[in-house]
Amino acid sequence: MSPTPEPLALLSEVGAVLEGHFQYASGRHGPLYVEKFRLLEDPQATTNLCGQIAQHFAEAGVELVVGPTTGGIILAFETARQMGVPNYFAERRSEGGREFARGFSFSPGQRTLVVDDVLTTGGSVLDTIAAVREAGGEPIGVGLVVDRSGGRSDLGLPTFACMTLDIETFSGEDCPQCQDPNGPPLTVT
Repeated sequence: MSPTPEPLALLSEVGAVLEGHFQYASGRHGPLYVEKFRLLEDPQATTNLCGQIAQHFAEAGVELVVGPTTGGIILAFETARQMGVPNYFAERRSEGGREFARGFSFSPGQRTLVVDDVLTTGGSVLDTIAAVREAGGEPIGVGLVVDRSGGRSDLGLPTFACMTLDIETFSGEDCPQCQDPNGPPLTVT
């Protein structure tokens, strides 16, 4: 395998870094968006970044890798493949939070690595960590492709991000781009 390119260069190369005016899934607004599906449609780029996560947690005793739907499914699979362990995915519950359905079951205390694509507020990851605990597993770390919080999100576990971006985000009411009549149009992600 060839050397792993720098994450930002890799994301830019596959067209995953977009500039403009975006409303993220969290409801916050910002000027930069990482379109995870441009990454996930490129197997080599996905393999490279999941390899960084797998390498970082190689000595952590990981027994299982999990990810939240949707992008986390592919990342959990590839990270688990490289680590030689199984993988599961956590689905959204209709009443909120996440769960492991489809017959996924944990051994008591099973050492579990949670992986996800792009972290802004940490909601999906925190819900997945809670679901691992509820299912009897032991979450031992979090691997991310991009931490868009600038490293400020506290997930309560050792966390590794292939890339950390410090992108200022705003509520819709405080967004300077929303207040600029000549600003770019809002794209809801």
